Amino acid sequence: MPSSTARNDSIYAPRPCRLVSVTELTRQEKLFRLQLTDGSELQQQPGQFVQLSIPGLTEAPISVASSPSRHGYFELGVRKAGTLTSALHQLQAGAQLGIRGPFGRPFQLAELYGKQLLLIAGGCGLAPLRSLIQYCQDNPDKFSAVHILYGARSPADLLFRDELPGWQISDSFTCRVTVDQNPANSCYDGDTGLIPELLAEIPIDADNGCAVVVGPPPMYRPVIAELRKMGLSGAQQIMLSLERQMRCGVGKCGHCSIEHLTCCCDGPIFWLEEVEQLRGAL
Repeated sequence: MPSSTARNDSIYAPRPCRLVSVTELTRQEKLFRLQLTDGSELQQQPGQFVQLSIPGLTEAPISVASSPSRHGYFELGVRKAGTLTSALHQLQAGAQLGIRGPFGRPFQLAELYGKQLLLIAGGCGLAPLRSLIQYCQDNPDKFSAVHILYGARSPADLLFRDELPGWQISDSFTCRVTVDQNPANSCYDGDTGLIPELLAEIPIDADNGCAVVVGPPPMYRPVIAELRKMGLSGAQQIMLSLERQMRCGVGKCGHCSIEHLTCCCDGPIFWLEEVEQLRGAL
């Protein structure tokens, strides 16, 4: 049996993995499918993240975009935003990468079982929420109902456009998509408007409902206000992802601190009542 020191040290050592495929999602985002080279499973839970590294460069925290119920690989949805992510976007299948993790507090699945779920994603927030959506797809008997609401800035910014139609006609859940702006030359024919404007049109049992919200910080307060109007105001009825400037992934650097909490260890998934009164959380 390994010593406790060996177990603790292992979180700092990247595991080698291989890039299996790269799929372009938008002009700025790509989906990367990876496999650990030793053939093992990542064993993540929906909502967790990994520290991704490229040999010779630094590393960055990336949310896992696939469910542990999908075996043999894991997927990361990555926006090109800095040195590492720009280099990652240049890689092709077969490239060797490093992975630390999975890290962080996942979506609280046990508290979601049997509930009517309202899964709300804004912008890039659909990538980490996709891990929970896939889990719901693969375990439909665990939830009373699942409603998805996804909003993006424009039709060109929609992620997983090849999967959205399947979600919209699924027998397992409903899915509604909206964009902030729809250019005149676009072939998009879906909803146009902000997420809070459409929330009231989604049926949810206030007594047995739970909302999960993942997106940019400016959307949180208006969405939360609308959820409360819908009756989701009790304890453990609104769950949030706060992926704020995480760096080390293990609570050592303090870069992602929100008062006494760190997003990488205490989160990134929180119940609203845990963070609502903390300065800078929302």
